[in-house]
Amino acid sequence: MTYKLSQIAKEIGVVFVGDDIDIDGIHAISEASDREISFIDSGKYISAIPHTKAAAVILQSRYAHLLPPDTIALITDEPYLKLALATKLFAHRASTATDAPTMGGGCDIDKSVSFGMGVTMGERVTIMAGCYVGDGVTIGCDTLLYPNSTIYHHSIIGSGCTIHSGAVIGADGYGFAHTKDGKHIKIYHNGNVRIGDSVEIGANTTVDRATFGSTIISQGTKIDNLVQIGHNCEIGEDCLLVCQTALAGSTKLGDGVSMGGQSGATGHLVIGSHATIASRAGVTKSIVGGRVYGGFPAMEHSRWLKIQAKLSRLLKQK
Repeated sequence: MTYKLSQIAKEIGVVFVGDDIDIDGIHAISEASDREISFIDSGKYISAIPHTKAAAVILQSRYAHLLPPDTIALITDEPYLKLALATKLFAHRASTATDAPTMGGGCDIDKSVSFGMGVTMGERVTIMAGCYVGDGVTIGCDTLLYPNSTIYHHSIIGSGCTIHSGAVIGADGYGFAHTKDGKHIKIYHNGNVRIGDSVEIGANTTVDRATFGSTIISQGTKIDNLVQIGHNCEIGEDCLLVCQTALAGSTKLGDGVSMGGQSGATGHLVIGSHATIASRAGVTKSIVGGRVYGGFPAMEHSRWLKIQAKLSRLLKQK
């Protein structure tokens, strides 16, 4: 979908001054091209403004002077809300239209499977009863989808993967902008999910699509049942995520990270390679790899055990 910049400005309610160029989409400030718009809602990303290649940026007036000369400022005091309104323009149009997929030899597809438009599959793919595979999905060779799993549009699934019953790959992330009078405006997630080779995803696990770009699960990672992966997460190779683990949006895991049952991480942080997160631990800030962590907020497990022992002794003294 392509819009004139003046159309977008009118739809989201901002003043537009400059060349009326064609816009193909929205992306993060550091990733946007000269045919995309972006936004800044926080001083946290201020250093990226002078280097952006975006055609236009939605931002507050106090940051406008930092933009490159060729980037158009779309000035507002509510950039996050205006972003939400803009994402709707580029959202995938849901449809019941269907078409036969393009597939390699040796595939085994149940007659009840529903396909969207433009699905592509490799050789020896097996898809069992009740599955839905959306528009533009790509599935690699030797991948197995168990009954009633759902693959949303434009997801990319590697070879040799196993996706268990009830899993949902590519649903929208949980994102809303808020108006001054307390209304919640949906942010449409226009990215996708990319799953590497030899990944296993458990029953009733959910992997949300990215707002922009991709949510990534790298090869060899094994995910248990009832796990939640938020939008724009990046999970490294050969990670293990046990039942009821939850990752908030934009969390990044290095290679070989293990997360015990009911553990979790807040968003926009990094867990280093080969870290181990004990069951029920809550990671609230970035942590280095190669260590074992426990407790809430998560700390090195040996320290957490000492604190629990001291607390226990204090209670006995009373």
